Formats: sequence, C-alpha cells, structure tokens
Amino acid sequence: MGFQNENLIQELGYDDDVDYDLRDDSEDRIGSELLTEEDHDVVDAVIFWWRDGDGDLVDSLMDALNCLEESGVVWLLTPKQGREGHVSPALIQQEAPSAGLHVTTSEGVSEDWSAVRLAPRKKN
Repeated sequence: MGFQNENLIQELGYDDDVDYDLRDDSEDRIGSELLTEEDHDVVDAVIFWWRDGDGDLVDSLMDALNCLEESGVVWLLTPKQGREGHVSPALIQQEAPSAGLHVTTSEGVSEDWSAVRLAPRKKN
C-alpha cells in the first residue's frame, strides 16, 4: 500500500475480523502503531475496513477525510467476493465521487481482503 517509515496512518472500522498480519506489516513499515478513530492528528493515509451493512458508505468516507492531509489517500479494505460482508466494486465506484474521492487502483492485500485506493479529487 506504499506506506513508509514515519507515515501517520489512521485505522477506521477495526473489528475482530480484520487481517492482523496486514495490520502488523503496516505498523512495522511505518515504525509505529496505527492511529485510532479517537486520534485527531493529520495523517498521510487512512486504512478503512468496510463491510456490507456497516452503514452509509458516502458519509463514512467523508468522515475518513477529517484528518487526512491534502495529498493523502484512503485505502478502503473490503472482504473479497464470496466472503461475508463483500462490497461490490461497482458500489465503491459509484459512491466515492459523492465523498469527493475517486478510485485510483485496487489490489488483493490478503487472503480475505481487497483494497481500493481512493484519492481526493484535484481542486481546480
């Protein structure tokens, strides 16, 4: 996901189904723990664990932008197809622009989770 040493990364949507190896790898790469929903530091990126049924995606993505620096990105992690809580990539493509974001890339990041990289739309 391109994290570097000393990046500040906020984690949202944490629950007992997250991929702990992916979390540990991210923390090792940045050299610190992931920030939580309670932290209000300006962050380089957000890891957002999202499942079908978690609520309104647009509202949640807009909330994810609260602490994100201008050039930061949101990594929306969703269960892979066929797993409980799967979110259609088409829904993400449809909803992201309403939150001021656009899909740039997607990748499988673990056995159970896919990641979609969302970046803020450039302001004119």
